[in-house]
Amino acid sequence: MAAIDPTQNASDVNSLLKTSADKYVSLGELLDYNKPDNRDLLVKTYGDQGITGFLQLTGATRSGGTNDEVQYWEEGRLHKTVAVTNIAAADAESDVSLTVASYTNGTDNPVRLNDILLTPGGDRLVVTGLADGSTVTCRSMDGSAVTVDDTDHNLPIIGNIYAQGTGQPSQFFQTDVTKRTNPYFITKETYHVNGSQATNIGWINIGNGDYRWYVKGEMDTRKRFMNQREMMMLLSQKWGEDLGNDSNDSIALAGGEKSAGSEGYFDAIEHRGITTTGTFGDGAGFADIDEIIFELDKQGAPAEYAMYVDTATSLKIDDMLAAGIATQTTAGLPGQFGAFQNSADMAVQLGFKSFSRGSYTFHKHGWKLLSDPTLLNSFNAGEKPYLGAMIPMTQVTDAKTGTKAPALEMNFKETNGYSRELEHWVEGGGVLGFKTNDEDLAKFHYRSECNLITRAANQHVLLKA
Repeated sequence: MAAIDPTQNASDVNSLLKTSADKYVSLGELLDYNKPDNRDLLVKTYGDQGITGFLQLTGATRSGGTNDEVQYWEEGRLHKTVAVTNIAAADAESDVSLTVASYTNGTDNPVRLNDILLTPGGDRLVVTGLADGSTVTCRSMDGSAVTVDDTDHNLPIIGNIYAQGTGQPSQFFQTDVTKRTNPYFITKETYHVNGSQATNIGWINIGNGDYRWYVKGEMDTRKRFMNQREMMMLLSQKWGEDLGNDSNDSIALAGGEKSAGSEGYFDAIEHRGITTTGTFGDGAGFADIDEIIFELDKQGAPAEYAMYVDTATSLKIDDMLAAGIATQTTAGLPGQFGAFQNSADMAVQLGFKSFSRGSYTFHKHGWKLLSDPTLLNSFNAGEKPYLGAMIPMTQVTDAKTGTKAPALEMNFKETNGYSRELEHWVEGGGVLGFKTNDEDLAKFHYRSECNLITRAANQHVLLKA
């Protein structure tokens, strides 16, 4: 009978066996390839790495859009001020000459005859003459001498005064309404797996008893896409905005393509809002928050704010509050919780820590975006650009329609049931059942066309390093 010699393609069994008793001391050493003691739980070493949720927690709404850009309207200041570059001192009952910036006498004057201006020293000046050029002639209302330092001032118009039997003003002040536009941006991502890898089973349980590693790769790609989409709504910029250009100008992209860009949340505040630097420095106490409050008062801000900050700033605020409570200041007194249905417990459950100062209530929350070393905390020490933001938790009124809307609005292109908020589709050459081409691949695609509208950006605060 012929001898049969078994063979192995991948490896020689004889090389794996210790075939004589003198070569092993226990049965467990018979084979080198023992089954590993595998623990299949995938450990989340860095916790939940998703950063989305900021826009939802701050009350941002979702709206559909049907054009390449969104236009919206913002009301200007109701009362007028006059920018003056020079006020000439004058004796009693003498004319006072004002040099008004950007002024040419005509039909759209920043000031009218008989208007009354208030100076920093408390003098009331009645406008008596409007000359060609930039000179406005005034008289002291009570006939006293006028002494003003020779610096730039914004003088408020507090009213006007007319003699008996005179007619109405020949000019009127037009209400300021600003039209703003913000283009949509398109962001995309993709993930590929070939047919062989799609059928492989691994050692790691990626969730719900599934050991297919490509599923983990696809889930991570989706989460990364959602994170980057939110970061684009926060950090995107519109082309040429600092140069005064409009959205018809565009960024030259790869391959000669173009995009107008889109104004993100931080960009809106940097151009139209309140920015601070070095906020809540060591030993500053309540001085920094008080400066912000003074500026909020000027902007007609609401009484309730959400503060999203990095860890270092959060700790400094905690130290500030602890010191404030010890010295019996207003910090630490019960705050308002209107944004949380007047429930302090709800604010705590959502991770907010609240305090009051003056007539304002601030709800502090950590912001993972600013603390993650692979995102906005990836810079060298002292180089981080942003420390946090303060968002009004209120609704603003549209100056054109009177409709009340949240301060932040996420917009996505959609019409007739087709939405580009989050498009997801798969193509492939039979892999996973998707038969659209002849490639031995399954291609997962993600796409979103969206933008963020920041209404009344003047009431938002950006904390910069």
